[in-house]
Amino acid sequence: MAPGLLPAAHAQPAPFDRSIVRQTARDLASKAYKAPSEKLPDNLANLDYDRYRAIRFLPDRALWRGEKLPFEVQFFHRGFFYKNRVDIFEVKDGQAAPIAYRPDLFSFGELAPPGPAVDLGFAGFRLHAPINKPDYYDEVCVFLGASYFRAVAKGQLYGLSARGLAINTGEAKGEEFPFFKTFWIEKPAPGANSIVVHALLDSESAAAAYRFTIRPGDTTVFDVEMAIYPRVDLQQAGLAPMTSMFFFGPNDRKDVDDFRPSVHDSDGLAIFNGRGEELWRPLHNPRDLQVSSFADINPRGFGLMQRQKDFAAYQDLESNFERRPSLWAEPIGNWGEGEVKLLEIPTKEEIHDNIALFWRPKAALPAKGEHTYTYRLHWGPDTPKPAPLARFSRTGIGTRGDNATLFVLDVTGERLKSVDPKNLRGVVTAEKAKIQNIVTQPNPATGGWRLSFELLKEKTPVELRASLMQNEEAVSEVWVYRWTP
Repeated sequence: MAPGLLPAAHAQPAPFDRSIVRQTARDLASKAYKAPSEKLPDNLANLDYDRYRAIRFLPDRALWRGEKLPFEVQFFHRGFFYKNRVDIFEVKDGQAAPIAYRPDLFSFGELAPPGPAVDLGFAGFRLHAPINKPDYYDEVCVFLGASYFRAVAKGQLYGLSARGLAINTGEAKGEEFPFFKTFWIEKPAPGANSIVVHALLDSESAAAAYRFTIRPGDTTVFDVEMAIYPRVDLQQAGLAPMTSMFFFGPNDRKDVDDFRPSVHDSDGLAIFNGRGEELWRPLHNPRDLQVSSFADINPRGFGLMQRQKDFAAYQDLESNFERRPSLWAEPIGNWGEGEVKLLEIPTKEEIHDNIALFWRPKAALPAKGEHTYTYRLHWGPDTPKPAPLARFSRTGIGTRGDNATLFVLDVTGERLKSVDPKNLRGVVTAEKAKIQNIVTQPNPATGGWRLSFELLKEKTPVELRASLMQNEEAVSEVWVYRWTP
């Protein structure tokens, strides 16, 4: 253990295994909900963003610093948006020892540090590993705030976030935000390529236990084992939830006055559904809240993707949106009947996450039961196994005259190199609207094809669907979109 990171003086290590977290969650759910402690010393209770950022963990105090292990751990101080107390344990040789909060683990800028006897706990933590260079420990993932966590792969920067559990997201009665209250971090063996983190979640409606096996790399993978213990019947549970930001892009530049062509952490929703279809849904910053549901049985995968990876598409030297990861959720086993749910929330600033995505089971999760799910999260450049079908790489939308909207869709992929141009055609359908002037032509600039069409203007939202076909065979994924006036 690094200098300054010591077990709490009053607590002795206790035996630990994965079953303990589930039993703790089960016991927690059998009792009335108790809100987390937000009590802080007066000078830390009402910090603004800048003063909170001035509180920094001292890297030389990182857990396992100097032990030549494949991971190190740094911790976050409580304050600003992150007032909930989080307890963190180190697990070693089957024993769990609490990590004690100490003010001398942090630098406080102009703030006076708390007294040495004050036990504030932590707000969260971050893992570091030599993901980009063999001799430097880069930050690879962070758990901070409610049940939020995020990660990067090699060469990437932070973008979208995942969550442990979503409850009542997008419902009129208001969303409930579960929070991770305790973590157990297993000490890795020398030379290990993964680390295991256990987490205890609590909320008014449910408690839950998690086991994350985290493998950083060209794609950073989280194996997630989850057990939910509802206090009440969970009618609106969201599994494998993720949140992102879409401000504008070539399909959506209404009222935008900006030097950049696009601003987003994710540009589309991809779904591999249980029927074998591969769907692509470009994201949108609507004028009114839009909720889209994709019914399915036993989904193969879904995620918020950042397909556009060229600097020229963003022209932002500071944000580097082209280096933001995609996040793909891969269910393990059968998840049954339900829907992939997408929320697109209007925003006038890029600082807000306005996109939410999750799987919602059709049936409620009954109270007093145990509901287990296993899935794999892939943080990286793409889906874990890119499909052979051609992909929609760009969606451009603009006005055509006074009564039509023009859609220009670029399609790329190796599959297009083997098609017969004479038999390639674009298929476009619209729900309760008229489509005209469907044109399919080669795009020599991309080496792919371009599909364009016009939608006669409507006063209500229109659901659109398009694909490329060779005779009766699909050569592209299916493009789906909700056009809003």
